[in-house]
Amino acid sequence: MVALGGALGSVGRYGVGLALERFVTFPLGTLVANVLGSIIIGICAGFFDLDQKRPVALFIMVGFCGGFTTFSAFSLNTLTLLEQHAWLKAGGNILLSMVLCLFGTWLGFMLGQTLKKVI
Repeated sequence: MVALGGALGSVGRYGVGLALERFVTFPLGTLVANVLGSIIIGICAGFFDLDQKRPVALFIMVGFCGGFTTFSAFSLNTLTLLEQHAWLKAGGNILLSMVLCLFGTWLGFMLGQTLKKVI
């Protein structure tokens, strides 16, 4: 389940990157993947009460989100911006990634809790 989810998540991340590659001066694809992945993992965490041991949770939370989100890519993108002395872009990438991904995880968690009550 983890490997299958990870493969699909990696392909999804690559697709997001391709779709947004025209924004080459800012790592928008990485940011979007991280925010979407944070929302998805938040929904699952809320729905499954943070339990990652169920097969569907392993597939989505560990596999898909692990393959889809890109912290290592975020780090490399940020380092590249720093090497280019693009201080504002590097700072913006760090700030936006932290704030939007934490907010996305919280929002997803709340949605997951709501879904659990409805279903």
